[in-house]
Amino acid sequence: MRETTVGVGAGAEAASSLSGATDMVLNIGPQHPATHGVLRLRLVLDGERIVSAEPVIGYMHRGAEKLFEARDYRQIIMLANRHDWLSAFSNELGVVLAVERMLGMEVPERAVWTRTLLAELNRVLNHLMFIGSYPLELGGITPVFYAFTAREELQHVLEEASGGRMHYMFNRVGGLKEDLPAGWLGRVRAAVAAVRAQLPVYQDLVLGNEIFRARTAGVGVLSAEHAQAYGVTGPIARASGVDFDLRRDEPYLAYGELQDVLAVAVREEGDCLARFECLLEQAANSLDLADACLDRLAGLAPGPVNLRLPKVLKAPEGETYAWTENPLGVNGYYLVSRGDKTPWRLKLRSASFNNIQALTELLPGTLVADMVAILGSMFFVVGDIDK
Repeated sequence: MRETTVGVGAGAEAASSLSGATDMVLNIGPQHPATHGVLRLRLVLDGERIVSAEPVIGYMHRGAEKLFEARDYRQIIMLANRHDWLSAFSNELGVVLAVERMLGMEVPERAVWTRTLLAELNRVLNHLMFIGSYPLELGGITPVFYAFTAREELQHVLEEASGGRMHYMFNRVGGLKEDLPAGWLGRVRAAVAAVRAQLPVYQDLVLGNEIFRARTAGVGVLSAEHAQAYGVTGPIARASGVDFDLRRDEPYLAYGELQDVLAVAVREEGDCLARFECLLEQAANSLDLADACLDRLAGLAPGPVNLRLPKVLKAPEGETYAWTENPLGVNGYYLVSRGDKTPWRLKLRSASFNNIQALTELLPGTLVADMVAILGSMFFVVGDIDK
């Protein structure tokens, strides 16, 4: 069987003009409205059905892991902040937790609970983006307006605390950048209540929409075996029945004390609909966790949120691996130190990099029309793939 490569736009070859049977090779991207960013999919088609799919990545590669080796432990927080730009606070956590573990450092209790609160608020911000944008890709424009309205409620309080709307840079080795503003906890509680009150809208507008269900139910089924084989984690893996969440299974920060509030959303179907349901359910539970953190912080006595550090911070010689349950899945940092002020090696294990590989299993056998629905349901950030 011959292959015919077909472009999009001027200069495209017409497959029909060639004699004999051919498979058509179609490039989706790297600039395409369906790809969430600069990602290329190389599809081999038999008519309207996908025969094979190859994700081609690297268009946004910035060499973050190499840059880690040339920056000190305070500066690398900025680099770690940016690979998943929807989960900036959560990205920072892995780095500081790894360095603190190397130093044997115990951060103040108020910092632990504040970090947990901010991580859950960041999780809701991340999920709201996909809860709004996924229906948009399938033709439903209304949910994205609700989602961005809810995101603004949380963005306001995060900006007030950190000074940033997207890249917070609020974590520091030993705690947090500074204490919280006066009255901030009350404003967070009001923002959490406002977002929670809006969640039923997505149940009605999205999950109650028969067109959305027809486009997602039974489409793009990822088995638990394939999810585990490809290292898929987060809500995508849990939608396929892989019941794994680091916050419950290997608690860090204050999650060990929040087990009675933490509820891990799991589905067995593994299709696009199940992935969206997991995302929505997880966002609701993160709001409950945020309320629990607010209650605990309100009862804590005033105290520091960081530790005094030396002017030049050096991690002792050795190695460690710190992983966290980021909004999109497991985020890990493997840190190797030679006793200098910069890491000798800092390997980043990002959630989207593993998750997107499963497309090679998901897309073959499906129709081109379903490709957009499947791609959007993988909930990835291209910077998290390319690093």
